[in-house]
Formats: sequence, C-alpha cells, structure tokens
Amino acid sequence: MTKLLEMNLHTLRFAEGFCRTRLSVASLATSPFRLSSSGYCGKTRISSRLKFACYATVSAVVEKNTSDFDGKEAALLVEELRVNFNSGGTRSYEWRISQLQNISRMIDEKERCISEALHQDLSKPELEAFLAEISNTKSSCVLAIKELKNWMAPETVKTSVTTFPSSAQIVSEPLGVVLVISAWNFPFLLSVEPIIGAIAAGNAVVLKPSEIAPATSSLLAKLFSEYLDKSTIRVIEGGVPETTALLDQKWDKIFFTGGARVGRIVMAAAAKHLTPVVLELGGKCPALVDSDVNLQVVARRIIAGKWACNNGQACIGVDYVITTKDFASKLIDALKTELKTFFGENPLESKDLSRIVNSFHFKRLESMLKENGVADKIVQGGQTSQDKLKISPTILVDVPEASSMMHEEIFGPLLPVITVQKIEDGVQVIRSKSKPLAAYLFTYSKELQKKFVQDVAAGGIGINDTVLHVTVKDLPFGGVGESGIGAYHGKFSYETFSHKKGVLYRSFAGDSDLRYPPYTPKKKMLLKALLSSDIFSAILAFFGFSGDS
Repeated sequence: MTKLLEMNLHTLRFAEGFCRTRLSVASLATSPFRLSSSGYCGKTRISSRLKFACYATVSAVVEKNTSDFDGKEAALLVEELRVNFNSGGTRSYEWRISQLQNISRMIDEKERCISEALHQDLSKPELEAFLAEISNTKSSCVLAIKELKNWMAPETVKTSVTTFPSSAQIVSEPLGVVLVISAWNFPFLLSVEPIIGAIAAGNAVVLKPSEIAPATSSLLAKLFSEYLDKSTIRVIEGGVPETTALLDQKWDKIFFTGGARVGRIVMAAAAKHLTPVVLELGGKCPALVDSDVNLQVVARRIIAGKWACNNGQACIGVDYVITTKDFASKLIDALKTELKTFFGENPLESKDLSRIVNSFHFKRLESMLKENGVADKIVQGGQTSQDKLKISPTILVDVPEASSMMHEEIFGPLLPVITVQKIEDGVQVIRSKSKPLAAYLFTYSKELQKKFVQDVAAGGIGINDTVLHVTVKDLPFGGVGESGIGAYHGKFSYETFSHKKGVLYRSFAGDSDLRYPPYTPKKKMLLKALLSSDIFSAILAFFGFSGDS
C-alpha cells in the first residue's frame, strides 16, 4: 500500500513538474526539496528555506530533501499523539479555549509575517492576503471562542413512549487523532481554518501544509511550535515521501484540500483503515449572467471572484461565464473597462495581481491558450511573462468545446465566455457538467433565481455575487460529487471533527413486562396500541379486549 501511494503521488507530482534538482527562479516554489536558508520578518527571524545561488541569475540550486520522516517516524508520531489524546487533556473546555485563544493571538502578533510569506509564495497583494486569508481565519477563530461552550453543550432531544420514562441527549465527542492536508493557493487560511475546527472539537491533530507554498509552510511549522501545545498539535513539512508516510497511518479522520486526482489517492489510503474523510476539491464553477442586471456591478463582482481572487487560482473562483449571444458583447466591454480600472493598462506590471504559483502551472495555462482554435477566440488579454510567472486577465468567447479549458478546471486567469440563445439554456449547460464547488447567477429575476437554486446542483450558490458565500459562517462550505465530500466553516467545522453520540437515560422505575418473554397475544395488542399512540385501544387491550370487539 505504501509503495502504491508513493508511486501514485510521485507520478502526479512529477507530471506537475515538482521533482527537479535545478529550478528557475520563477519555479522555485515547485520544489519538493528542503531549501536551506533563512529570512527575516520584521524583527522575527523565520526559516524561509529559500537560498539563491546568485540573486542575478535565472537558476537556483536547491538541496535534495534528506528528511528522516518516513513510515516508522509517522507511526511513532501517531502513537505519541494517540497516547496524549487518550490522557483526556484535549477534551476539556479549558484546553480547547486556550489553544483557540493562542491561535487568535498568533494571528494578531504575526500578521505581518503571514502577509510576507503569502507574498513570497504567490506575490499575493497585502490587502488581498488580509481579506481572503488573515481576516477570514481570525473571524473563524473568534467565532469558535465565542460559541465553544454552546457547541460543546449536550443537545436534549425528545424520547418516545417506547422508552417512557426517559430522557435523551446528543453528546459531541472528539474523533481522536486527525490529519489535515492543506493546499497551496490559500496556504494560511486552508491550513488554519480546519485546525480551528479540529481543536474546538477536542482532537489531537497533525497538519501537513503544502510544499508548493514553502514560505507559508515553514512559517506555520514555526508558529505552531511557538504558540500551540506541541504534545497534541504538530506540523509535518515535506513533499511526496512525507505525505505518503502520513497517509499510510491509521487516523480517526483525514481532511484534505486539493485536486480530485490526489483526492482519490487520499480516499484510497483512508479506505484501508475505514477512516472517514473530508475532501475539499473544486471543479468548474460557472457564472450565469442574465441581461437584466446592473452591468457595472456584475463586471466588478466577476473580476473580484476571478482575477482579484488569487488571479483565478481559487477552487471557488469563476471558471467560466455563460450569457446570451445578444448580451455577450456588452458584458465583455464592461469587463474590459473594469479590468483597466483595477489593474491598469499593463496588468503584468500590476502589484494588485497575484502571480501563477510555479512554472508548471504557468506552462499548463499557456498550453491551454496554444491549443488549436483557442488563441483566435481571445478578446482581451493573453499576454504572458514567464520570468514573472504572470498571465494577464484573459477573456475568450466560445472556445472550441473540445479544448481542455472547457473540460478541466482552469485554475488561473483565463475566462471563457459561453454564449447561448436564451438564458435558461445556460442552466442546462451547467447541469451537463460535473457538479461544481460553487455556482453563481446574476439577475433581477426572482423566478430565474428560484429555478437556478432548484435546478443547479453545487456545493454552494451565490446570487448576484461571487465567492462571498464562503464568508458566512452559518453556511456550510463543501462540495458535492466530484467537487468534494463533507463540509466545514463555523459550527460545521466543529461537527466535522466530532462524533455525535446518542445517549438515553432511564431509571430503574417503570420496568414493564411487555418487552419480556413470554410473548402473549395480550402483550402484542397492548404494544401495537401503545406504539400507534391509540390510547383507547391500549386501555381495551389492558383489560383483555380487542380493539375490534
């Protein structure tokens, strides 16, 4: 099993250009190797693992991963955490609240460090990093601190006549030792938010951050060690070998954020131990645009959910737009105008646009544009800079259906626009594809809104906006079908990492002979009457009469 997992993960990583010993500066973040050096964040020194042979050169030498973390080390880690979990310390309210408060303090005190790590990994603009990652994570933590006592409180439920007299409760208990494997595109948010849920629920937890965002991964390892309980909360850095070693262990839950291909590998590994999983995946998230809209607002909100959202590298970002043939030119003109306002005449020079994460993904996106029949469909953008790992916001109209961008999740700054005869046809286009993680509709029409919510199966839906639904902590966030399994955010995070245990309380009084042998016709009549809540028949049966008498 271990060899199979490692072969599968290596195959995927190699295909994605991650396994190299010499890298261009632009592709440095792709390395699965440990990079040896350090950097500074304000007055706090952190290990960034990035060392250039020469700042002026176009290549960088990196040291091969010599980690000692293998299957044996992983097994020892899980065993240690399980012993510590079984001691009962993580179950108390005091332990949980103290760790959550430490996370909140960590975010406040290290905000600058976090922002700089995100910029190093993705050139993420400071404001975007704050809004999308730091602020979101902090609000999740504050909510958990505020609501933890309520979440932990047993829930009283009604009982039936069958158990009278009795009372019953649903008691939440931690699952045990859980594994969180996070993604590179929002490497702080997607690491810490599930950890908040796991801690709130009282679990011991291991975080495996993405090696594709090495600065954030290194920072998380340092900060968790500094702020959190090392006996029950750990960070394991690394690439394929470390991930393989972790996946080969028995966990009480695995929480994975990433692509569907690796998601299948995670699920296969979990199946070996019958371990439950949460898979936060992705998919092709559509935006259906009616002609009955405020055009400027629509354009701005699509841009916010595409290019101002990690430059399209977001699982809930707008993957493609559908509108009518008659309205398409108006929508595209509005998008062009707002793109110029947001990112200037030359978006490749804009500091408000994140870069592509690494050279593999840059080349993947570039190859989409070079496919037959695609380039001549570009109506906006298309400029690229491999040195900067940037592609300008690119709009295409009615690209060939056979092209890869119409079938694969784009995960980048390319936006195809599909035109249909009437807006209702757009719903059928969405339904013909795999269920997305998110789907968006822009219209004033209440009837169309109702139809869209009813007919479109998606992890979540946004009406007249994009991506903001994930900030509502009372809404579950998760996929359906190919876009994922399970959900989290707010109380849903707590419940994801909890087992709801049903408990029935009875006294020794009221012990009826009805449930015990010998079974008689009178007992049967009385039980049937009681279970059907037919008091009159129950009285008759008690005195030996049939309800038919």
